[in-house]
Order: sequence, then C-alpha cells, then structure tokens
Amino acid sequence: MIDVRPFDSLGGANHGWLDAKHHFSFSNYYDPARMGWGVLRVWNDDRIKAQSGFPPHPHRDMEIITFVREGAITHRDHLNNEGRTAGGDVQVMSAGRGIQHAEWNQEDGDTTLFQIWIEPRKKGISPRWEQAEFPKTDRKGQLVQLASGKPDAPAEALYIEQDAAILGATLDKGQEVTHRLAGGRLAYLVPSKGSVTVNGVLVPERAGAAIRDVDTLVIHAEEDAEIVLADLPPEE
Repeated sequence: MIDVRPFDSLGGANHGWLDAKHHFSFSNYYDPARMGWGVLRVWNDDRIKAQSGFPPHPHRDMEIITFVREGAITHRDHLNNEGRTAGGDVQVMSAGRGIQHAEWNQEDGDTTLFQIWIEPRKKGISPRWEQAEFPKTDRKGQLVQLASGKPDAPAEALYIEQDAAILGATLDKGQEVTHRLAGGRLAYLVPSKGSVTVNGVLVPERAGAAIRDVDTLVIHAEEDAEIVLADLPPEE
C-alpha cells in the first residue's frame, strides 16, 4: 500500500513568522485518520521568516530530527548546547527526560525545514543534541542514512533512540534508487524538491507517501528531486 497525501490536503497554520504544514495531527490540527505512522508522530513542513523563531519551550521523550532544506536554524538549550544547522544538514535532539530549547532563524532570508518526531524505544533517557553536515553531493544518486538507531547504521549517521532511520537522496531526472523494507517495516516518504514515483505511484513535491506491506521501494525521479525517507519498525 502506498497512500499519497497531497500537499494541499495537509493541515497547518500560518502565524506570519511561521508558515507550518502538518502531515499528521499536531497543535490545533486534528485528523483522526492522520495520528502518525507507526512510531512516526510528527512531520512538519515549516517556513520560518528571517530573524524569528521559537522561544524557549520544553520537550520530553521524543526523538526530534530537523532536516534543513534552505537557510539555517540556530539551536540553544538548557544543557548549553548551541549550534547552527544549514541547508542540507541535520540535527537531532533526544528530549529524553526533559529538555528546554529555543530555535531561531538568524539569517537574512526565510528558512525551510522538515521537523520529524519519532517515539523512542526507551523513555527517560538522558537528553542530548547533536548535528552533522551531509553534503548533497555525497547523497547524489543514493540513499544515505542521516539519522538512525538501526543496527546497520553507519558511523556518520546521527544516533536516534529507535530502530528507525531517516534517509536522504538527491536525484537527477530519470535516476532511480531502491530501498528494501524487511520484515513488515513501514516507510514515509516526502520529496522536498521535485516529484518522484514510488513503485509507479506519483508522489508530487512536498506530498507525503505512507507505505506499508511493500518489500522493495523503487524511487524514480520524474524531475531533479530531493527525497527524505523514514524507515520505521513494524507496528506492534
């Protein structure tokens, strides 16, 4: 099953400084049919205006992955972590037993990003934050694990406390990548740029594709594209 959620069907709200689209129920957007996808609970598509952002606020017991599409986001938290994550790069915050943080777009232009929340396999872990650069040339024509808690995770992937992975690829028009979902695993795919087909099913730019009961994904770029894919454990 490949269930495509068109971009114009997503929930969301425009706060002026923040224009947010929600793939799943979040904040004031509620859709009982879109409460998450396995352990994936949030996939927000955010545009943050220059010199604005989220003031300090708390989180707990969630793995929060931020994939910056364009611009940059600057993070600060109560553990004295601070850093700037630029377009194409990734940060992970394990909220664990509790973390307070702020995120700001300190750039001169808008910042666009995906914020992805995954339930951890263990609650109450020590909170932490880290970031890494993932040059688009390194993932050209291939899927690269950006954040992962899977046993096969490469050393360069940021760690998350779940048997899941966030992967990214940049594809030229006509290129294909293949990804296997073993043992009943789920997937959620969003093209951050361009449109792709997944096993022949069209997924337009910034739409979501919720995938289950599929062993192998063949992802074909209908135009120059960038994709982000969540590989998730089977539902219990």
